[in-house]
Amino acid sequence: MRYFLSLGSNLGRRRRNLARAVEALELAGIAIVKTSSLYETEPVGDKEQPWFLNLVVEASSSLDPEEMLDLIQTIERKLGRRSDERGGPRSIDIDILLAEEKVIQSERLTIPHPRLHQRNFVLQPLEEISAEAVQPLLGMKIKDLRTLSTDNSVVKKLRHPFRYRTPARRNAKTQAFL
Repeated sequence: MRYFLSLGSNLGRRRRNLARAVEALELAGIAIVKTSSLYETEPVGDKEQPWFLNLVVEASSSLDPEEMLDLIQTIERKLGRRSDERGGPRSIDIDILLAEEKVIQSERLTIPHPRLHQRNFVLQPLEEISAEAVQPLLGMKIKDLRTLSTDNSVVKKLRHPFRYRTPARRNAKTQAFL
């Protein structure tokens, strides 16, 4: 199944937190197809917190969306995410934006992400890697949602590319940590 995942961090070593999260996804058998650039973004909601680093990845997996959510929550916990951090500062945040063109609304999971079309910190990196992807509930392409967005928060694309260790370059110490 083709997924688009949003990753963000605004505590600690933000770039390292993101890299570790992507590495953990790969170690769990998730194929990372594409990664966006890194973006530094203004917090949405509670402005009295550090700015975020965000990116979006396209991933491929045999996991169904509920299993993907379980994996993501496990990775977040292992990387120091606390359950009381919703809307506040956090070391890592991973959200499922899209799962192919599935629509899921359950107590645990909503796909597409319910605020995807309202947040430039997600729309801009998603447009970078898949402008033609469709938000199935709205029936609109990501590039069109980005054009219509009324979000005025600051989203700055960083010049330095996002890098992480692929499985072939990972050492035993890193694997033991994750």
